[in-house]
Amino acid sequence: MHLAPAIPVLRIFSVDKAREFYIDFLGFQIDWEHRFSPELPLYVQVHRGDLILHLSEHHGDACPGSTVFARVEDLRALERELQDKRYGYCRPEAEPVDWGLQMQIRDPFGNLLRFCQQIDD
Repeated sequence: MHLAPAIPVLRIFSVDKAREFYIDFLGFQIDWEHRFSPELPLYVQVHRGDLILHLSEHHGDACPGSTVFARVEDLRALERELQDKRYGYCRPEAEPVDWGLQMQIRDPFGNLLRFCQQIDD
């Protein structure tokens, strides 16, 4: 039996803020969106490279303040890309940890994205 990679579900509270952060700033692309009707909450899948996230306005789908651990091959390149965007709410920086580099970015809804690059000795 093969298990596919898990897809984190993150709670959002504003579609506009989610688009600004995940699409405009982090560079994710929208795969699809779903609403049961136009006035009901949004559920959307986004991706960047092989990282897939589900963002949900639905109450009870996820807890605000969750953490996603995302592996990155070149964290310094991502750091430069994001810093060059001059996003008004975040200027992320990579920091050394015992096993490599990590860069933590909190979204507008309290969720933490922990981008990590393992560096072999």
